[in-house]
Amino acid sequence: MIKFMVLFRQPDNAERFENIYQDFLALVERIPHIQRRQVAHVTGSPGGAAEYFRILEIYFDTLEIQNEALMSDAGQEAGAELYRLPKDSFELLYADVYEEEGGSTPTAESIDEPADEAPADAVKASSAD
Repeated sequence: MIKFMVLFRQPDNAERFENIYQDFLALVERIPHIQRRQVAHVTGSPGGAAEYFRILEIYFDTLEIQNEALMSDAGQEAGAELYRLPKDSFELLYADVYEEEGGSTPTAESIDEPADEAPADAVKASSAD
């Protein structure tokens, strides 16, 4: 499973951010092949004030499906809305999602495995999560 993340930094203008964000979120709902969507409102960090304000996580079954979805008309429309925000006000990332069995932590050797292979002690997250 692939998780596409949009990390929003603390906005200079909260009202403008919310207007654009709500329009963006409505467009995200139209993107095909989304398995799950989560929004987290950042309330702080161990070091005090957090750099980030909100995090949007969008889950897809595979990287290929994610890329297809983001390149769809709906994905492109959502991306155009996102870029109405200042360029340095958000960060885009994507990552493979794994769940560890039995609470074990991947070893250095398993981290060095090719990106398309899961660590030996990890199980791909299912879309039923």
